[in-house]
Amino acid sequence: MTESTAGSASGSPADGGPVLLAELAVLPGHLLWRAAARVTATAATELPDEVDVHAYAVLVALKGGAVRSQQDLADGIAVSRTTMTKVARDLVRAGLVARVRNPEDRRSYALSRTPAGTRAEATWRAHVLRVQRAVAPGLSVPERADLADLLRRVVEPRLSADIPAELWSALGFLVVKAHAVAHRDVLAALEPWGLEPRHLGSSTVLRALGPVPQVALARALGVTPASTVQIVDELERLALVERRRSTTDRRTQLLHLTPGSAAVLPEAGRAAGRAMDDVLGVLDASERSRLVALLQRFVTSATS
Repeated sequence: MTESTAGSASGSPADGGPVLLAELAVLPGHLLWRAAARVTATAATELPDEVDVHAYAVLVALKGGAVRSQQDLADGIAVSRTTMTKVARDLVRAGLVARVRNPEDRRSYALSRTPAGTRAEATWRAHVLRVQRAVAPGLSVPERADLADLLRRVVEPRLSADIPAELWSALGFLVVKAHAVAHRDVLAALEPWGLEPRHLGSSTVLRALGPVPQVALARALGVTPASTVQIVDELERLALVERRRSTTDRRTQLLHLTPGSAAVLPEAGRAAGRAMDDVLGVLDASERSRLVALLQRFVTSATS
């Protein structure tokens, strides 16, 4: 099949939205990946340079004169220690938080919000709320609330109970954290084969569309051409995909699944599916169907 086949997807460029291939549109993991990428892209577009979503979350978590350690804050906004270290350093340099003696361990230091941090949190809130409104223009207010509730139920057992209420109600936060949870668990399930979730998504596209150029794979996955080159290079090293010159246009290389991929991809796909089922285990069948439908619309909503 040719690149034009990728048009047989929901939300094609002709109707103003991203492409969502039918075979990928039923996979919650892929939908969460695409949705999280949309949140990140929207934040990059909508937020001023001085506003960082993680820094904002820290300022929210330090409301009311709270004094918290960096590890406690990392758990409380669901980020890695590495990310928290950078965010804390930047906030201290900007004078928005201060290092103070940890009241629970006087030998160590914790973070406390300064008056400047209080003012910044109030100012930044308007920008963050604008991102929340812009991230899914195709969903109504009740649908946003429904999606947020479903995602909260998925991630709540796996995140700290100390996460601020404001973050629990933020759709963008919940999308990103649900993707992080799903990606971590599926990645662990794929470890025996040395695969990543994006490798499985790419193989799904190639099975659906047949040999296609890299640009068609990028379009179906919703990623940049540069990212696609990296994915294909990795799949080639794993002997699952090979590039071949087109017989009708020697300037074009088409991507083919190798014969050996048939011995790897189905089994890996089943393992990934079981991991995803575990992630969504708190939802019943009808709730999972509703989650998938809402994520499809989240991903394919045209930018307002």
